This record gives sequence, structure tokens and C-alpha cells, in this order.
Amino acid sequence: MQNLEGTPFYGQNIRGLDNCIFRFTYMWLRNGDNFWFYLTAVGHERAYGYRFFGGRWNEYSIALRNIDAYHCSPPTPTLY
Repeated sequence: MQNLEGTPFYGQNIRGLDNCIFRFTYMWLRNGDNFWFYLTAVGHERAYGYRFFGGRWNEYSIALRNIDAYHCSPPTPTLY
């Protein structure tokens, strides 16, 4: 895992994942898998959003217990 500790929006506390809703988030899972994920909701047991694979964005959910760490991008600025 890249050392992103100390950078904004990095976390290993799953409850902080709420801060990443509607942001591109890099996920590291306990099984060693890692990928970009666009987070849309966080429930009591799962995170919901879209994962890019197969050449397109696909709906995807992740059990919170499987997330080792995450890093979400800063908010995207808008023109209005």
C-alpha cells in the first residue's frame, strides 16, 4: 500500500468513509485487492457505488469488514 497517511481524506476508520461519499475513492481490501471506487452511500454493513472494470463503470458494493484502508479525492470544484 502506498504511504498516504497524513494526506487529506485518508483513513482506516471505516466510520470516516462517510466523508468520501460522491468522491472517487481508492480502496485497499483485506484480501490484497485495490481499486478506484466512486462511493455513493455507506450503510451499516456495506459501502455502495461504482467500480470501473470491463471497460465501464459497474454498480458495486463492498462489505465494510473487508476494507483495510481508503483514500478519497478532494471535492470536485464546480463553476457555480
